Amino acid sequence: MNTNEFISQYKVVPVVVFNTVEEVRPKLAAMVKGGLPIAEITYRTACAGEAIKIAVEEFPEMLVGAGTVINKAQAEEAISLGAKFIVSPGFSEEVAAYCNEKEIPYLGGCVTPTEVMTAISYGCKIIKFFPCSNYGGLPTMKALAAAFPQVTFLPTGGISDTNLAEYLSWNKIFAVGGSWMMKGSPDEIAEKCKQAVEIAKSVN
Repeated sequence: MNTNEFISQYKVVPVVVFNTVEEVRPKLAAMVKGGLPIAEITYRTACAGEAIKIAVEEFPEMLVGAGTVINKAQAEEAISLGAKFIVSPGFSEEVAAYCNEKEIPYLGGCVTPTEVMTAISYGCKIIKFFPCSNYGGLPTMKALAAAFPQVTFLPTGGISDTNLAEYLSWNKIFAVGGSWMMKGSPDEIAEKCKQAVEIAKSVN
C-alpha cells in the first residue's frame, strides 16, 4: 500500500508538534492505541528530526511524514530519516522538485489559483489548503475545484471534530489535517484519535 492509499484509509492526518523528545513515545503510542497511525511531525521545534527518527524506528506500524517543511534542507533531512510524505504551509518549488526526485508525495500549501497552477506544474494532484478557515473553507475550495477538476484537497487550519464530517462529505476532500486530537494527556489523545477515525468512517 502506498502513502496516499494509507492516508485515504483514515482520511485524517494528525499534525503533531513535539516540544521535547520525551513527549514523542507516549504521544505516538496514544495515537496508535486510538487507531490513527499517521503522524505529520512538524519542523516547528528543534527536536523534529529526532522525533521523526524515533517514530520511524520504534513505530513501524505508523505512516510518518514531516510538516512545516519550508526548504530543501529540511526535506532532505526528513526523507533521510524515513519520512514518507512532506507537507509545507505554502508551496515551495525547491521542495516539490526534490520530493519528485525522491518519489515522495509533496503536499504544498495553496490558496490561490496561481499557487494551484504552480503545484499542478510540479505534478501535484493533492493540494494542501491552508489556513483553511481563514481563506474561506469549503466554498473557496469548491470554487477552485471548478477550475481545477484534476486536484483534490487536504484542508488544514480551523478543522476539528465539530466540522470534520462536513469537510469529509465533499468528494474532493482527500483527507483533512489538524491538531485537535493531539491536545491533552495520552489517554485523551487516544480517545480523540478514536473519535476522529469513527467520524471519518461514518462519512465514508
